[in-house]
Amino acid sequence: MTITPRESMLALTALGVILFGGSALVARGRLDRWREIKAEQARLRGEIEADRALVAEREKWETEFAALSRMLPSFPADRKMDVHWLSVMDAAASRHGVSITRRRVGEEKQEGDVYELPIEVEHEGWQGSLEALVRFLFELQSEGAMLDIRQLRVTPRSDGQLSGRFTLYCAYRRAGAEPSGE
Repeated sequence: MTITPRESMLALTALGVILFGGSALVARGRLDRWREIKAEQARLRGEIEADRALVAEREKWETEFAALSRMLPSFPADRKMDVHWLSVMDAAASRHGVSITRRRVGEEKQEGDVYELPIEVEHEGWQGSLEALVRFLFELQSEGAMLDIRQLRVTPRSDGQLSGRFTLYCAYRRAGAEPSGE
């Protein structure tokens, strides 16, 4: 049996199509992976540039941190802080006519040399007028960097008063405590 030039041309064409199709199948997976790598590379470049910008502003951030650190009170390492912060919160609330009935102290957390203690005033745990609430919150805010309300829920009641819940975060330093390095 002899192979005609036409048959050999068809065989070469079929072989070329099969090789090209196989190459395309193999290359498609690698091409998709290459695109993923390029996207990840672009994302990482953006993060690196953002980090470089922060490092370039290091002196500014250190100055701001030092200014805020001076506002944080310092307490002995062995002092129980929940009693102190509860009394500060209760005194401000009573001065402005806000009644706090249900509260729970969270766990103290350390970030570097700053400690943070959350106090959660639970569901319907406070009540008072709008004016009393505003004055109470203003007093807490005027304490500087050490007190921060991060969650506040206000619900009107049928007697014209307000009630709700909030979480107060108290920040401070401990004298003689070692930074955690986080």
